Amino acid sequence: MRKITLIWIAIVALAVIASVAGTTYYFTVAMRERRRLVVSTTTSLYDTGLLDVIEEEFEKKYPVDLYFISVGTGQAVQHAKRGDADVILVHAPPVEQAFLTEGYGVCRKVIAYNFFVIVGPADDPAGIKGLNLVSALRKVVETGRSGNAVWISRGDNSGTHVKEKSLWNLAGFDWSTLKDESWFIESGTGMGKTLLIANERSAYTLADIGTYLKYYSDGLIGLQVFVSREKELLNVYSVIAVNPEKNVDVNFEDAITFIKFLTSDECQTLIENFKKEEYGRSLFYPAVNLMKSGVNPEVAGWIRDYAFFNGSECPPAYRDGHPELYE
Repeated sequence: MRKITLIWIAIVALAVIASVAGTTYYFTVAMRERRRLVVSTTTSLYDTGLLDVIEEEFEKKYPVDLYFISVGTGQAVQHAKRGDADVILVHAPPVEQAFLTEGYGVCRKVIAYNFFVIVGPADDPAGIKGLNLVSALRKVVETGRSGNAVWISRGDNSGTHVKEKSLWNLAGFDWSTLKDESWFIESGTGMGKTLLIANERSAYTLADIGTYLKYYSDGLIGLQVFVSREKELLNVYSVIAVNPEKNVDVNFEDAITFIKFLTSDECQTLIENFKKEEYGRSLFYPAVNLMKSGVNPEVAGWIRDYAFFNGSECPPAYRDGHPELYE
């Protein structure tokens, strides 16, 4: 009897071992079959939570795990140049053009847009409410130099910082000179943290509308929007794959899959509807169908003027044999 019991114990033990081994094998194979795609992107996208939603939907459809590096555009590009990312998702056309022409990027697609806004304390010490962009910036400088206003600059070579410098030039100022003045403060950090600093200091700053709405609606800031929706404040987001000729280890196949997903009707609708009901407006607007349909020719023209290179979102020399992306 004892012998039979020992035999049954041995059989059960072997079954348990086999089950555990089988489960371990299954999960090992499953993990091995899922690939990793590294996306170097901007804080202005990441801080809103949009990328979390995109990640969830993309990973449902493909055996790919998305990993986001959230930094300013300048740093995002450097990550890609060093081989630390497979894709960049950014919003600084001059930087993006250099990324293409230097041979680091291919298959660029414009995917979304919104607008930058100038925000500041509710009491508006510079009196910029109702002014156009150039007049508002000039008033901020005047009031700042008199000791009654503060400006917070990203100062981090991000897409927002690149835009800010161009706006100061438009208003007749040089950012590199302004940054040495006492009322002009560099945060050196991302969009969300910059808004928190501006709120704490009762200062003005330039922000993308998506991050602003997220932080304002969550009760994290009380800053008000004073200047918005002018052509010069257009903010365009693009995705670019890292050129496999520059980095043989890049996950190029999944990078192209990700680009196609971002430009699909499914994802474009997701972008348009993200937080729309909660905030009463879209944080980001889809750009793909806008550029094809001609529904809003004015904004489409602004995007072409601001974010296209030689009349194209990606000149043929940088399409890497993927004409289907541009049909």
